[in-house]
Amino acid sequence: MEKTKLCLVVLLIRVIYAGMQIIIKAAFDGGMNTAVFVFYRQLIATLFLVPVALVVERKRAPALSFWLAFKMFMLALVGLAGTLYLYSVALDYTSTALASAAINSIPVTTFILAVIFRTEKVKVKRHSGIAKLCGAGLCIAGALTIAFYRGPRLKHLNRHHVLTGGNQAQVHPHPYSRWVLGTFLMIVSNLTWSLWLVLQEPLLKQYPSELMFTTLQSLFSAIQTFFITLAIERDFSRWKLSLDMGLISVAYCGIVVTGLAFFLQSWTIQRRGPVFLALSAPLTMIIIMMLSPFLPGVFVDLGSVLGGVLMVGGLYSVLWGKRREQKEEENPTAKDTKVCLEEKEMASPRELR
Repeated sequence: MEKTKLCLVVLLIRVIYAGMQIIIKAAFDGGMNTAVFVFYRQLIATLFLVPVALVVERKRAPALSFWLAFKMFMLALVGLAGTLYLYSVALDYTSTALASAAINSIPVTTFILAVIFRTEKVKVKRHSGIAKLCGAGLCIAGALTIAFYRGPRLKHLNRHHVLTGGNQAQVHPHPYSRWVLGTFLMIVSNLTWSLWLVLQEPLLKQYPSELMFTTLQSLFSAIQTFFITLAIERDFSRWKLSLDMGLISVAYCGIVVTGLAFFLQSWTIQRRGPVFLALSAPLTMIIIMMLSPFLPGVFVDLGSVLGGVLMVGGLYSVLWGKRREQKEEENPTAKDTKVCLEEKEMASPRELR
């Protein structure tokens, strides 16, 4: 029963993220300003989280020093404000299929950054290390594929443009240069998001209150995005929200994604760990590809499919390598012991120096 509940929760998380990409793309195609969207998204998320955090964590939250608050502020600037701006512009320039395919690279880019920051080790003489390196290579190949090869597009079964208000121009293919730039921005946004995930770990050790930590970052990012949006968009008529896809996308991302999906993710990780959740990442891409023939404004190119498949292969290769490495550490074989001795022998001359 518990396993069924976990699977249903993970499926709900992926449905929420698929809906997020479809709704945001529809809002951008309808004329929603990307900078204004990011600000309102973070504002609504903050208004939702602050009262919850005050009720739940008011007496249990640890003291916050100025230096720690500054670190959180800078982390929010890179991981939330920066990532969301890059992601929103990239989604506006490309497609939901590309965005859902690129999401599969986040665990791999997180692994690469963890290696750079030396929080993750790669033992190239073992199968686990080789699998991790192959996974990183497949992920890079997938990113290059979705950037430089688009291929034929699947046809829509539904010709009534419900989400885009019947605007034919909005569903035409993007110019090639715009598509490549959007892909590049999507990859950069994945890198900054992965960097945000990696840098959270040491800060959470200093401030072990996940809900208050998330709320403070949301508050900081709302302040940051206000001033950034003010610098980008001086026409305040573009800041107005109407009863259209723009308002729906802001409310959906602020409440459903930040409020519900983030909570469900924490609930899942607490019970089965991050690997179990990461294994479900390709479901978002599959859901969008299944829905794309029926939704106007949502299209799938062959390049996005091929790139997504390569990224999924890279994802599972890295995760398999991590799982194999854990088993090797728990139950070392004679071969593993021999490799360890060889590694120590190679390191011993350096120590003597």
